[in-house]
Amino acid sequence: MAWADLLQPPSAATFLSLLALLEAVLPGQRVSGVELADGTRIIYKCNGLLSLVVLLALLGAAVPPTVLADRGPELFSTTLTLCVLLSIVLCLTGYASKSPSSSLKCQSSGNALHDWWFGLQLNPQFLTIDIKFFWIKAGMISWLLINFSIASKQIEQAGFLTLPMALYQVFCTIYVLDFLWYEEYMTSTWDIIAEKFGFMLIFGDMVWIPFTFSIQGWWLLHNNAEITRMAAFLNALVFLAGYAIFRGANKQKHEFKKNPKAPIWGKPPVLIGGKLLVSGYWGIARHCNYLGDLLLALSFSLPCGTSSIVPYFYPIYLFILLVWRERRDEARCRAKYKAVWEEYCKAVPWRIFPRIY
Repeated sequence: MAWADLLQPPSAATFLSLLALLEAVLPGQRVSGVELADGTRIIYKCNGLLSLVVLLALLGAAVPPTVLADRGPELFSTTLTLCVLLSIVLCLTGYASKSPSSSLKCQSSGNALHDWWFGLQLNPQFLTIDIKFFWIKAGMISWLLINFSIASKQIEQAGFLTLPMALYQVFCTIYVLDFLWYEEYMTSTWDIIAEKFGFMLIFGDMVWIPFTFSIQGWWLLHNNAEITRMAAFLNALVFLAGYAIFRGANKQKHEFKKNPKAPIWGKPPVLIGGKLLVSGYWGIARHCNYLGDLLLALSFSLPCGTSSIVPYFYPIYLFILLVWRERRDEARCRAKYKAVWEEYCKAVPWRIFPRIY
C-alpha cells in the first residue's frame, strides 16, 4: 500500500490505526488519572508528542504535503462516516455490557437516541488504549496536519506564507504542541472524568476540532487578508494573554488535584469547604480557564481581519459552548456541594469574565 493511500477512503480508519499503533509501541509516561466516582483510577499512557514527531516523519517522507488541502471534502466525509459507525458500535457494546466498573458504566436513559448521542460508557477500552483519551489526541493531531497542508498549499500557490497565514499557523501550532506537551493535564478535565463517550464527543473530537478549528486557515487560503504590523503585534498580545491564562489556570487545577497542599503563586492554597480552590486564577473567576480558551480562539481568527464573519465561527461557537458547559457544571456542583457551593460563589462571584459575567 502506498503512503498516499492513507488519505483515501477508508483513510481515516487507516490513519487512526497507524496513530494507535504508534501510541502502543512508543515509550511514554504512565499517568494515574483522578479518582473516579467508584474509587478507581485509570492509568493513561502519554506519548502524544513523540507519536506526532514519528507520524510527521513517516508521512513527510512519502505523502505530498498538500494532499489534505486537496482532498478536504473526501477526508471530511470519510471521517464523519467513521465517527457514526464507532458511536453505534460503542452504544451497542454499552447495552451489552454488564460490568459495573467505571470504564463501562452503562446506565441507559431509556431513550436510544439519547444514549447514542451522549454515550453509555465513561472510559471504553480497546486492548491497552483508552479510546476517549486517544480520540481527543487524534483530533488535535489531525487539526495540526490539516493546517500544515493548508500552509503548504499557500506556498505552492503564492510562493510564500502571507503574514496573516503565518500568524494563524504559529498560534495554532503552539496551541497543539502545548496540548501534547501537557497531555497529562487532560486526565483531570471534564471530558475525561465526567462525559460519557458517545457521538457528541466522538464527532466533536475527530470531526469538529480538525474541520472547524481550521476554518480560518481555509479562509486565508482562498481570500486575501492584509493586516498592519501593529495589528499583528496586538494579535500576538491577545494570543499570549490567552495562553498565559489558559495554561496557568489548567496547570493550577491539575497540580491542586494531584497535591492539594501545593503552593499557588508562592502561597498555600485557599479552599472553601476543604475542596473548592479560590487561589490563583481560580480566585479570579470560577472558570478562568474558559476565558483563556476564548482569547486563544479569538487570536486564531484576528489575522483574517474583519471583512467576513466566517473566520470567527470558532470563537463564536466556543463562546456558546463554554457558557452552556459552565451552566451545566454550575448545576452539577450546586447539587453536589450544596451550602458549600453558595459560600464558594460568594467568594468567587464571577463565572468566566471578571467584572462582567
